[in-house]
Amino acid sequence: MTLAIMLQGTASDVGKSVLVAGLCRIFYQDGQRTAPFKSQNMALNSGITPDGKEMGRAQIFQAEAAGITPDVRMNPVLLKPTSDRKAQVVLMGKVATDMDAVSYHEYKPRLREQILAVYHSLAAEHDVLVLEGAGSPAEINLRDRDIVNMGMAEMAQCPVILVADIDRGGVFASIYGTLALLHDRERARVKGVIINKFRGDVALLYSGIEQIEALTGVPVLGVMPWLEVDLEDEDGVALQKGKYLRTDRRDIEIAVIQVPHISNFTDFNALAAQPDVRVRYVRQPQELAGVDMIILPGSKNTLGDLGWLRESGMAHAVLQARRQGVPVLGICGGYQMLGETIIDEVESGLGTQPGLGLLNTVTHFAHSKTTTQVAATLAPALPAWLAATAGLAVSGYEIHMGETELRDGCRSLMQLHKG
Repeated sequence: MTLAIMLQGTASDVGKSVLVAGLCRIFYQDGQRTAPFKSQNMALNSGITPDGKEMGRAQIFQAEAAGITPDVRMNPVLLKPTSDRKAQVVLMGKVATDMDAVSYHEYKPRLREQILAVYHSLAAEHDVLVLEGAGSPAEINLRDRDIVNMGMAEMAQCPVILVADIDRGGVFASIYGTLALLHDRERARVKGVIINKFRGDVALLYSGIEQIEALTGVPVLGVMPWLEVDLEDEDGVALQKGKYLRTDRRDIEIAVIQVPHISNFTDFNALAAQPDVRVRYVRQPQELAGVDMIILPGSKNTLGDLGWLRESGMAHAVLQARRQGVPVLGICGGYQMLGETIIDEVESGLGTQPGLGLLNTVTHFAHSKTTTQVAATLAPALPAWLAATAGLAVSGYEIHMGETELRDGCRSLMQLHKG
């Protein structure tokens, strides 16, 4: 029989994903066939499996910790916000539809059977499954149709460990409040608490731990120290909290424009890791002054974010910087924005819109989505600032809807060798 255990949190970003990965690694090192599982994930930074399916990056990382190939069954439902009210729904790695929050909440009960079937399929092939919840189980307004926290724990009939983040403050209140808002049968599933991200002398916590255990009847299983882990983030919480804020001057300054619906900004982590490079996420035109390169990132709402560029003055600032010789790089939606025209009857419904005009390209959005891992070779002749990379072999992935047509004066940066 498969052993299952689930980690849920008192809030988002408390460190569940890292702890799940740690447990996956421990079980794997103990010789157990182990897999992660998260029934529903909401993330803008997704990844692509070897068979071309889209899933949350956390489960990809957790699968690697478990010594196995990422499998879309580990994250059967992925939600990718396209606006403040709508999200793209990805089921088993493929785009299903777009829904607003109310429609999806009503739709969730229909997913239960599919999620449970996928869970049992994964369980049949492994000795241990380590489950991860989303946000908090104390979202009482969502309880009746929950498929990712206590609702999933009930489907899997597994115990729960509650993870609380002491670094943000109020850890004992968050533990007590979360447990108090659970139903009796839900609270009975919680077998212990982990206090995460602690800095300092753990002896200072002992009296608080004794009191919270007495108040809740739930033991504190351990205290995890603050770890400087450089892992890829799934959503914009890290940007909002200033995780990538750098104040020191380095040899190369790169500005990534933080559009409202930025996606897959983890693409830039490799740049930020270079000791002579400072990557800054910017939202104000004046922040582009003095940079060595500008990057327009991916977007889940290309035309909406293009409109924001114009309204905020960033579009004018980008064009001005380019006239002054600053290289401008576009990735995914950002690349589409650099073109002459974008024709979108799918994502935003805004129809035909002019791009920034830096590239002579036309992008046609389509209902089908390309998701694949690729290898490529950079072109033999490149602009001066990229010349040193000519002919270099690279690997990566494609996630896009639609095709971009190159017109006179444009040439490909690289030749793709699709796997």
